[in-house]
Amino acid sequence: MKIIDAHIHYSDIKSFHQTATDISKVDYSFEGIQKEFAENNVVLGIAMGVTETAGEGFPDSASSSPMGIDLTPEIPKNIVYCAGINPFKLDEAALAQLEKDVQKPDCVGIKIYLGYYPYYAYDDVYEPVYAIAKKYNVPVVYHTGDTYSERGRLRFSHPLAIDEVAVKHREMTIMMAHFGDPWVLDGAEVVYKNSNVYADLSGLVVGADGDIKRLQDTRFFDHLLHALTFTNNYEKFLFGTDWPLTPIKPYIEFIKDIIPEEYHEDVFYNTALKVFPKIKAFL
Repeated sequence: MKIIDAHIHYSDIKSFHQTATDISKVDYSFEGIQKEFAENNVVLGIAMGVTETAGEGFPDSASSSPMGIDLTPEIPKNIVYCAGINPFKLDEAALAQLEKDVQKPDCVGIKIYLGYYPYYAYDDVYEPVYAIAKKYNVPVVYHTGDTYSERGRLRFSHPLAIDEVAVKHREMTIMMAHFGDPWVLDGAEVVYKNSNVYADLSGLVVGADGDIKRLQDTRFFDHLLHALTFTNNYEKFLFGTDWPLTPIKPYIEFIKDIIPEEYHEDVFYNTALKVFPKIKAFL
């Protein structure tokens, strides 16, 4: 089965390097991602654009907007990206650059970091971004749920805020990253109610090979299984790992375990083609 990883990182972020070295034991490099992709039949990865300066570190209010991917000077041909938005740096020049970026073949969406930046999804600061997304038919991906930084603010990343945008912008495709975890039941209602909202299943575990299995032997994922059953539409979900927060192989096995087999082709491949129509040119 061919796999599209709809949520990875390929940015030179200090905390990603530390996690790869100390926790997930991932080779966070050009060679590392190519090896994991080849071993697991991952034909394409969608990286979330994010950068940091030498000041705050991520989330970085000083980073220019839009943000790209910069782990290595050469980007692998099997990695595309979503342009990241820093709402503190969203002036006319930034919006003009965003419009140029989304016209590039390898820019397949727009990423908004709810919680990392203190703005709700429905804040007016993002309205020009939504206009660009709709004009060029690219999805908007939102970080939702727990933030991978103590400096994040959780009230801004709750998935219910997505409902406001989904209703106002019915013609815009939305992907909720991380399914709003740990508020996955709220996320499930947003996905269930709104035909234009999807969710990826990335970042539900941070750890090395074996950590996921140990958690599956507990009740750690009960809330997730409840939410998936509540949504009752597995075609609205996309596979993603949040690499380098976890190795790819055990995460594939984890998602296969919690998704009924008859929906594997959709979750691991087909739904990504619906959400990110531009990626067809890379397959």
